[in-house]
Amino acid sequence: MRNQPKPLARGAVSNAAGRYERYVPEAFDDGWDNDQDVPVLRTDVRDEHARSVITFNTSPDLPFDRSINPYRGCEHGCIYCFARPTHAYLGLSAGLDFETRLIARPNAAEVLRRELSRRTYKVAPIAMGTNTDPYQPVEKTRRITRACLEVLHDFGHPVAIVTKGTMVERDLDILAPMARRGLVRVGISLTTLDADLSRRMEPRAPAPRRRLETIRRLTGAGVPVRVMTSPVIPGLTDHELETLLAAGHAAGADAASWIMLRLPREVSGLWQEWLDKHQPTRARKVMSHLREMHGGRDYDPRWGQRMRGQGPYAALIAQRFDRACSQLGLTHRTSPLNCAAFAVPPQPGDQLNLF
Repeated sequence: MRNQPKPLARGAVSNAAGRYERYVPEAFDDGWDNDQDVPVLRTDVRDEHARSVITFNTSPDLPFDRSINPYRGCEHGCIYCFARPTHAYLGLSAGLDFETRLIARPNAAEVLRRELSRRTYKVAPIAMGTNTDPYQPVEKTRRITRACLEVLHDFGHPVAIVTKGTMVERDLDILAPMARRGLVRVGISLTTLDADLSRRMEPRAPAPRRRLETIRRLTGAGVPVRVMTSPVIPGLTDHELETLLAAGHAAGADAASWIMLRLPREVSGLWQEWLDKHQPTRARKVMSHLREMHGGRDYDPRWGQRMRGQGPYAALIAQRFDRACSQLGLTHRTSPLNCAAFAVPPQPGDQLNLF
C-alpha cells in the first residue's frame, strides 16, 4: 500500500482495520514521494434491506426503550462519536470508514409501518438519532428520515429526535402539527461556539451559530427543543458550559442536558490521534481529567458511570450545569410525550366499521 487516501474535511486521522478483522493494512513510503495518485476520500452510500427498524434497549442510563436509525455511519464525522465502534460489526473501520462508507435503509418507513401495525405493539416514545444523525447530509437526497416521520405522524406516535443537522427545518410541515399534539421533541447538540474548533471536531456538521438558528426556527414553529451540551470535553470545551446553555436558552430552548466525553473501544485511540494533531498542548490535560473520572482508565463502561464519570471534577461540572440551568429557567425533565393519540390508521382493504 503506497499511501492512504487523502481525508477531505474529515474528523478521523486514520482508518485502522476493525477489531474483528484478521488482516491490518499498513501505509508505507515507497520512495517515490508522489501524492498525485493518492485518491481523495469521497462518501460512499450503500443500501441495506432492513428486516426490522425498531431497536429495543433496557439500559437504565437512557430515558427511552426503543429507537430508529435510518443510517449506519455518519458523514458529520464528529471525532468523539461514541457510535464509531459499531462500524466494526460491518467489517469496516471506526475511523474514516465510519464517516465515508455509509449504509442507508431505504425500506425503513415501510418496515416501521408494519411493526407499528402489529397487534402486540405497545406504544412508547421512539428516539431518532441516538446512534447516528438522522439529518446528516445524505438525508437531503435519500429522505428516509422524513419517510419515517410521515409514518409516525400517521400513527399519532410520539418521537424524540436528536440531531446537529439543520435539515430538520425542512420537515417542519410534519413536526409542527405533531408538536401541537404533544408528539415530538427535538434535541439540538451544541458542543462549542468556537467555529474553528467545531470545524476540526465536527467537520461536516453545521456551524454552531447555524444550529442556534435551527433552535430559533423550530421553537418559532412551536416545536419544543432541548439544548444538549454534549459531550463536555474537559480541558477543551468545559469552560463554555454556561455560555452554551445561555445561547441555547436565548434561541428558544426550554430544556437542557449534558454528557461527559465518552471514549469506548476504538474511539479512545482515534480521539487521542486527533488531539495530537489538532490540540497537542492540551492533550495531556484532557486525558488526565478523563482518567481521573474513570478510575484511571480512558473510559468506564459501567451503567451509572459511563455518561458522567465520578469524582471531584465530574461533580463540579454537574454543579455548574445545575446552577446555570436554574438561573436560566431551563428544566432537566420535560413533560412526557403524548402516547394517547396512537392509533393504527386504516389500511387499503380493511373492512369498515358499520357504526
